[in-house]
Amino acid sequence: MKLSPIVVIGATGYIGGRLVPLLLEAGYRVRVVGRSSAKLHSRPWAAHPKLEIAVADVLDFERLKTAVDGCRAAYYLVNFMHSPGVDFEKAERQAALNMVRAASVSSLERLIYFGWLEQACGSMGSKHLRARCETAQILGSGRVPLTCLRAAVVLGSGSASFEILRYIADRQPVMFAAPWMQKPAQPISIRNALGYLTGCLDHDETIGRAFDIGGPEILTYEQLIQIYAEVAELPRRYVIPVAFISPQISALWTHLVTPLPARVVRPIAEELSNGAVCGENSIRSIIPLELLDSRETIRRAIAKVERQQIEGRWSDAGPLTPPEWAYFGDEEYAGGAIMECGYRIRLAASPEEIWERIVRIGGEHGWYYGESLWKARGWLDKLFGGTSLSRGRRHPTELFVGDALDFWRVLRISAPHRLLLLSEMKTPGEALLEFRISSLPDGTTELQQLSRFRPKGLPGLLYWYILYPAHQVLFHGMLRTIARAVGKRVLKGPERFTNKLGATYALRL
Repeated sequence: MKLSPIVVIGATGYIGGRLVPLLLEAGYRVRVVGRSSAKLHSRPWAAHPKLEIAVADVLDFERLKTAVDGCRAAYYLVNFMHSPGVDFEKAERQAALNMVRAASVSSLERLIYFGWLEQACGSMGSKHLRARCETAQILGSGRVPLTCLRAAVVLGSGSASFEILRYIADRQPVMFAAPWMQKPAQPISIRNALGYLTGCLDHDETIGRAFDIGGPEILTYEQLIQIYAEVAELPRRYVIPVAFISPQISALWTHLVTPLPARVVRPIAEELSNGAVCGENSIRSIIPLELLDSRETIRRAIAKVERQQIEGRWSDAGPLTPPEWAYFGDEEYAGGAIMECGYRIRLAASPEEIWERIVRIGGEHGWYYGESLWKARGWLDKLFGGTSLSRGRRHPTELFVGDALDFWRVLRISAPHRLLLLSEMKTPGEALLEFRISSLPDGTTELQQLSRFRPKGLPGLLYWYILYPAHQVLFHGMLRTIARAVGKRVLKGPERFTNKLGATYALRL
C-alpha cells in the first residue's frame, strides 16, 4: 500500500513542513508540491530517497493535475492567508475547485484537509473564516472522498497561535484582554495534530468523514497566558478584561507588540470570538493518541525555542516570487531603471570564514552596524503595517530559501558564495539585498554588498534618494564591522563599486 506516493500540497508551510518528514519516517513515498522549486529543494528532507518534488501552483489547474497524478492520497494544506495583496477569498475558492477537478481525473483515492472548527464559520464569522470553511465544503463536494480534520488553537514552537501567546506573555506584564481572550477554546499540540494527520492513512474508517480534533483541556487564551508565564518562570501576568476591544483592534495592537502581522492575528482572534471547542471527539477512538495538555505542550515549545530547534514557523508559508525585473529581459532596459548602492572589501580570508559571519546576519545577532538605523526602519515599517525587524529568524546560523529574516526573505542561497534577500518592507518599490563572496586569483577573497531598488514612480525615486546617504554610511560600516568579526587582515576597502546615484538596467538571479 505504500508503493504509490502520498502527495503533500503546501509542503513548505508550518503544518506541511513538519508532516513530510513524519510520512517519510513511516515509510511512505512522498511527493511534495509547492510554487517554488528553490524553496522545496532547500528543505532538510529534500534529498530523501523516497521523496519527489513537483512544482505547481494550485491556481494553475493543468500543472496541479500533473503534480497529483500517480498518487493515491493527497494532503491539501494550502492557505492564502499569508499572501499579502491577494484576494484570498477568490484564491481559496479557485484553488479548492482546481483541486477537486484535478482529483477527479487522477489516481487519487482520498483527500485529507486540515481546517478550522465549523462553529467559527457561523453568521458572525469573518470572511477569513468563511473562506476556510468554504474550502472544506468544496473539497468535500467532489468524486474523491475527503477527510477533514478541524482544529482551533494549534500550539507548538513556531505556530502563529503559540507565537502570539509567547510574545504577549513575555512583553506585557499588564495587559488589556479583548473578549476573544475570555472565550473557551480547546487547544491541541502540534505533535497531536500531526499524529492525527498521519494516522488517517492507516485508518480507512476516517475516509469521507469530518472530525474535530483538540487536546484534553478547555481553556481561555487568558488562562493559556498564565500557564505560559508559569512554565517560562515569569511573574503572574495581570489581565484586565475590556469588553469594547474588537478582534480588529486586538489584531492591530498585537501587530505592534509582536512580530506577527495583523492579517495573521485577526483570523485567530475572530475564530476564538465564537468559542472554539470541539463538538465531538470520535477520532480519539479511531486514532488513539497520548494527548498532551497545554502545560506540557508549552513546556516543549519553550524548550525548542531555547534550544533553537524550531523546524518551521508561521512565517514560512506564503509565496516566494522574485520580482520580474530581477531577470534579464529581451532588451537591456526591459526591467526599467534599477537603483544600486554597492560596496566591496578584500580580505586575507577564505570564503568559508566570511560566509560564517554572513549567514548569521539578522535576528538576535543584528546587522553588524547601525542597529539604531535598522530598528528605526523596522518601527517605521511596523507603523505602516509591515513585518518589521521583530520577525527575527528561524535559526541563528541556518538559512533555507524562503526563510523569513527580519523584514527580508531569503530568495537565493549558495554557500559559501551568495545570499540574496528580497525585501518585504512597506516601500514605494521593490528591493533586493545581496552578499557575494568571490575567491580572487591571488588567494584573497572579496565580499560585496549590493542593494538594488526598483522605484515605483516619483515616490519611489524620492524614497531612494532620501535614504541614499544613510545607505552609504550603513553599508560601508557593515562591511568594516563584518571584516573585524572575521578577524582577518583587510587588504583593500571598503570601497564603492557602483556609480554614485546611478542606475542600471539588468540583474541576474
